[in-house]
Amino acid sequence: MKYIDEFRDGALARKLAADIAREADPRRRYAFMEFCGGHTHAISRYGVEDLLPPNVRMVHGPGCPVCVLPVGRIQAAIWLAQQPGVILCSYGDMLRVPGDNGLSLLKAKANGADVRMVYSSMDALKIARDNPGREVVFFAIGFETTTPPTAVVLQQARALGLGNFSVFCNHVLTPAAIQAILESPEVSTLGTVPLDGFIGPAHVSTVIGSRPYEPFAANNHKPVVISGFEPLDVMQSILMLARQVNEGRAEVENEFTRAVSRDGNRKAQALVEEVFELRESFEWRGLGRVPQSALRIREEFAPWDAECRFPVPEFSIADHKACECGAILRGVKHPRECKLFGNVCTPENPVGSCMVSSEGACAAYYTYGRFRQPGFVAG
Repeated sequence: MKYIDEFRDGALARKLAADIAREADPRRRYAFMEFCGGHTHAISRYGVEDLLPPNVRMVHGPGCPVCVLPVGRIQAAIWLAQQPGVILCSYGDMLRVPGDNGLSLLKAKANGADVRMVYSSMDALKIARDNPGREVVFFAIGFETTTPPTAVVLQQARALGLGNFSVFCNHVLTPAAIQAILESPEVSTLGTVPLDGFIGPAHVSTVIGSRPYEPFAANNHKPVVISGFEPLDVMQSILMLARQVNEGRAEVENEFTRAVSRDGNRKAQALVEEVFELRESFEWRGLGRVPQSALRIREEFAPWDAECRFPVPEFSIADHKACECGAILRGVKHPRECKLFGNVCTPENPVGSCMVSSEGACAAYYTYGRFRQPGFVAG
């Protein structure tokens, strides 16, 4: 299949592995963070780490939107679902993320709340049209990839004059989070890991392009390579990062040229700009409060903003004390270093959000048996 089979070719993978081994200077170590959970999934599924020399380490970042949402926002969604007459619509992964005391949207549904899984924001809009006597709230989450569809549904609700539909907005921004990992004093206090460069997200970059990463790369002197999701995409990106480090460069390069351009999707960007504006700050699981890292609904669309329609409380809830999800999202720890991993915490019984989504680092490690391998020992 075009753009699939040729990016999973074993012979090419071995050649790329040899190229990386030649490029990697044996006198130093390399630490590259893949921000996107899709890349973490690919690395675990195809055993990419097994093909890398010992001095090249992949650090798994916070690139799963389900994983980075803090417990307080999940609890707020549960609160909304429990309000009389409310139908709360959400993507499937969010139903299983534990909130306070292990309560999830799925358990709230079992207790009587009307919680419905949807595949798109338009599904939630249809539910609102079909249930004019009920308040329908769409629990919107995701990076820049899923923000345009939420903008479309808000425009549609306004055009239809749909008074029983609103959005609980939790859309977050990738570049701000990458910046926080390197520079935020709060994140440094929580613990960080030295990084030499970043594998930039793929789906996000199809929307925003590669341009937004350029100031980050220049100001922090850290190279960024936008990568596709196939194993050879990732390996080629690792090779490009190693070359930049060896040459003392810190540029934004685009390996995923078949889908990503420098300017991205300008139509989608304009749509998001019309409907959303920056929040001053937003809490991320594992990163704390990150300035200008999330979006809120503009005042013109306030009638369809759940945080305007309902007195949504602000919950400040700590993660499970034994769960290392916060440290895993910052790349400080591997999933296998969590005491709960693989015994108390599994995909069937997740304690932390990193085990819920298939793109979460813990779920990827568990699914593909990476927890059976010895950890990387820093030198």
